[in-house]
Amino acid sequence: MSTDEELRAIAKVVDRLAERFPHIPRSSIERAVLEEHKALDGRPVREYVPVLVERGAKGRLRGHGAATTS
Repeated sequence: MSTDEELRAIAKVVDRLAERFPHIPRSSIERAVLEEHKALDGRPVREYVPVLVERGAKGRLRGHGAATTS
């Protein structure tokens, strides 16, 4: 996965999480995604980074309240 592809995938993660957690400000979602993405910097295999970022950010955002769907 190229850097551009990864960044596009991460942007889609933000969009999906914004739909899933409409009660959380988008800026908070972006921050959670950015923090999760930074935590994976330097990892050699990049193919699964967007999935791992989404999973980690989702866990953080659940602390703000229940998601609309599971």
